[in-house]
Amino acid sequence: MSPQELAVLLCKEGDHHLAQQELPIATAFYVAAFSCSAPTAVQKVNSLDKGLWEKVIATLEMWCKGKNQIPKIQSKNLAVVSLSVGIAAIFLSTLSPNNVVSSVYKLETLLRRGCSEEVVSKCNTLLKANPKYSMELLLLRALAWVLSGTQGKGVADYIQAFVMHRAEAVAYVCTRQREYLPRVIQAFSNCLATSQKESPDCSSLDQWLGNCYDFLSAVAPDDIWVCRAQAAYLFKKSKFEECVAVCSKALKGFSADNNLRDEKPFGLLLERAAAYFFLGGRMQEMMQDLAEAFAATPAQAMRHFEELFSPRDIERIEEQARTVLEVKFAAYREAVRTRTELRGNHGTELLPSVIQTVQFLLQISPGSKRELSVRLADCHLLHGHIRTALDICDHLLAAEQKTYYNTLLALRGFCSLHTHDHQQALQDFQKVIEHDSPHPNSCIKALCGRGLIRISSGSHYLTALDYITACQLKLEETIFTIKSYVPWNQRGLLLKVLQEEGQKMLQKQRDAPGVHQLASLLVELDTSDEASRILCADALYQMGCVEEAHKLLLLALSGNPQSSPILARLALLQLKRGFMYDGNQLLKKVMRIGDTSCLLPIMDIFKDEDRKLMQTHCRFRALTILKDKQEDAAIKEAIAYLSFAIIASGGYAEDCLLIRARCYGRLGQKKTAIFDYNAILKEDPKNVQALSGRGFIYLTLKQQKEAVQDLISALKVEAGAVIPAILSLKPEAQGLITQWLLQHGRTVLTELVATKDLSKEETLRDLLMIAKALSKICKDAQYHIFYTDVLIANGRYEEALDHLQEAFGHSLADDFASARLAVLQLKRRNVPVAAHSFSILAKKDERELGFLLNFVDAKQQQHLSQVAAQEGNVLVKEHHYEKALGYYTLAILTSKDNPRYLRQRATCLTHLKKYDKALEDMEKVIQKHGCNSLKTRVEDHCSKGHLLLSVSEEEAAVQQYIEALHLDESIALCSIMNGPGSEILTKTFHKIAQYNFEMQHYEEAWKITDYGLKIDKNTELKKLKTRLKREASSCSIH
Repeated sequence: MSPQELAVLLCKEGDHHLAQQELPIATAFYVAAFSCSAPTAVQKVNSLDKGLWEKVIATLEMWCKGKNQIPKIQSKNLAVVSLSVGIAAIFLSTLSPNNVVSSVYKLETLLRRGCSEEVVSKCNTLLKANPKYSMELLLLRALAWVLSGTQGKGVADYIQAFVMHRAEAVAYVCTRQREYLPRVIQAFSNCLATSQKESPDCSSLDQWLGNCYDFLSAVAPDDIWVCRAQAAYLFKKSKFEECVAVCSKALKGFSADNNLRDEKPFGLLLERAAAYFFLGGRMQEMMQDLAEAFAATPAQAMRHFEELFSPRDIERIEEQARTVLEVKFAAYREAVRTRTELRGNHGTELLPSVIQTVQFLLQISPGSKRELSVRLADCHLLHGHIRTALDICDHLLAAEQKTYYNTLLALRGFCSLHTHDHQQALQDFQKVIEHDSPHPNSCIKALCGRGLIRISSGSHYLTALDYITACQLKLEETIFTIKSYVPWNQRGLLLKVLQEEGQKMLQKQRDAPGVHQLASLLVELDTSDEASRILCADALYQMGCVEEAHKLLLLALSGNPQSSPILARLALLQLKRGFMYDGNQLLKKVMRIGDTSCLLPIMDIFKDEDRKLMQTHCRFRALTILKDKQEDAAIKEAIAYLSFAIIASGGYAEDCLLIRARCYGRLGQKKTAIFDYNAILKEDPKNVQALSGRGFIYLTLKQQKEAVQDLISALKVEAGAVIPAILSLKPEAQGLITQWLLQHGRTVLTELVATKDLSKEETLRDLLMIAKALSKICKDAQYHIFYTDVLIANGRYEEALDHLQEAFGHSLADDFASARLAVLQLKRRNVPVAAHSFSILAKKDERELGFLLNFVDAKQQQHLSQVAAQEGNVLVKEHHYEKALGYYTLAILTSKDNPRYLRQRATCLTHLKKYDKALEDMEKVIQKHGCNSLKTRVEDHCSKGHLLLSVSEEEAAVQQYIEALHLDESIALCSIMNGPGSEILTKTFHKIAQYNFEMQHYEEAWKITDYGLKIDKNTELKKLKTRLKREASSCSIH
């Protein structure tokens, strides 16, 4: 497809869009067609109606002026259609050869190529022919003059165009000449520098200069030179408000670009500061600008400063700067004062401005250098620049001049403290404190610093004294020192140490006014800390300011209505003030919270009469509750009141502890009850009620040993009080405790009489006391018998006899009581009667008889055994074996297991068919074989064997007979003939031998068979022996 054909097609598409009133797109297609075939496109557009033609021309002009963008078009006839303003301008000039817009565009192109003079010439021509386009042509000619080096004419053209059409001129320069702006500004700078005094079409130089600065600020508002030049001009014309506005606008741009460290903006800062100064009433803003300018470039700032201000102005500025410094530092102090967080550093963000102001003053006030350097060191220390502050302090202290000596020492001390050089810090603080006339604020700093160091050495009391002294000097300064100079991470520890030491001082009744000042300091340091408010209230109480303490506690309570320590103190104060009901309600609140221990630290602080008042009140309330109610809830409330009373007493109130222990016992809190009883017994080990009460608790816990021990201790002190207490117990408990006491008493008595150690008078006295109490508590026979035993052990035989007869009557039907009577009869040498009573007891309880025989001496026991044995023999002959058995037992016990009596009792038991017990006696007899005759030993083995046969222990019986045959065959055979007989016995031997044979115990079978044949030549035994020989022929069984 040829270019002409393509242009025709593009024109058709343009016509199509033109018909749809899409003028920009239609024009773009015509431009595209022009780029393919210029004649075709020109012919097409020229053939349009005049109205449409003018619209196309106007569209092309807008594109050339840059006011609109050429739209992108798509065509099926072209893959990519790329259009430019240059092609549009050529198309425009072709359609309208005298068109100024296209001419301007062409001239701009020439200007870019460096054809400045040609552009000036053509602009002159066009200006004459087209006056209505004078602005664009003037601006274009102005740029051409500037680029050609004729700057004066260029500036004049710019001002002429600017005056004619301000907005349009600025817009044109900012868009069409942006790349040339630096050269344009330089041209203006050169012209203004040479103080051009004439300007075309300007009536006065001032007006011309004003137009120049207006133009520059319009086309380059952010240019630093423009801003400074305009500001200087405005300042010179005393237009201070406008000067401030220009400087502020420029500085704002620099601040947004983070370029304030550049040197140029600080000229603006100084000029704005000067404008502020001459405006008046803008002291703060002026000082801020001056400080910032001097902080960045001190030397340059000082030179410019001296240019802007006269010596008199500088003096005024110094005065204002000092005023601003004090205002700023006061703002910092106020921020510190109102800081709520103890460990916070709120307010330090204000210090950089203060430091800048001090540094500015150092520049302009060389005569006050030492004073201002001290201030600078102070501010650096407060801001945390420790090393900088330390260097300043060292430098100033090393100088010959000694003014501000204490202040510098205090500051250096805190610098050393921050760097953990405690030794140097302490030396500096000590010098300040020991100075003859220390500065109060420096002394406060030194005291606070020294107190802080003393914490690390463990001297907490001395720390408290230092801070109390500081508070006495000046409370506000002490607060400021702690909040600002003390390291943030040590303030919490300092607070706690001062609280604890203040509490200890009050507990020891020391310096309540000093503690009050200390507490006031702590409250200011942390208003949310409840402990500090409480400490303050406690100090007021000790100072006698009860009403003030009450108000302070009420205020603290409003912040924490559930605080037990506050409620408890308020209760005490209300009781002291006579408001019993209110005090009682407050105590109830403490009870509901459940923190009765909160009273403990209070008691060392409150006076004795006030504690006694509380103790009395709480005890009365508890007793009233227990009198009216017995429910668990009421008992618990009574316990709470009793706890208050006990704490109020100092920890020991015997009556309250006793009542509380009983209450705990009722609630089943037995271990807690024991704790209270222990507290009483620690102070009074012989307290009967506590001993018996604890004993009863041990009784419920089934702790026998402890219960018995406590009750015996109580009985020893006052039996008259313990016995009714035991009788008041329930029958089950009463029975158990009396049994335990009886058991203990009998055990001790048994040990005494068994060892014959009746010389322990104290033990016997205790036993007598126990026995007597038991006989009063319970009327059972066992208790009266025990009492009788103790009387006998004490040697009080007549009393024992009287008690027996009183308790059991003269008949003494009880066998155990009769046995005691027998003991007493023996003392009167009535042996037969005693033997009879003992024989009866022997059949019932041999162990009890053994116990009673401990009361009988050896000679009487020997006589008793002989009488008993004789009586037993008589009864056996009469076949009264049961009665004889008791006598033989008595004879055995009194003779220490004489074998003869054991054999007699074994015979008696055999007659009674009590073979097991008979065997036990025969076992004892055989164990005592030693000096007995051979005949006796053989007969004993035969007797035991016979008994074993009676209980069907045949194998054991055979062994006993073998032992007898081994000792003496003839005696044994004689005994066997008397019983059970050889025939019966050989059958038993055969049975046991046969069993061993079957179990292949051939050796044992052979032995039994051999001894059996000695008893009788039994045929079965012979056969077994033959079988043994045959079966065991392979091994020897001999």
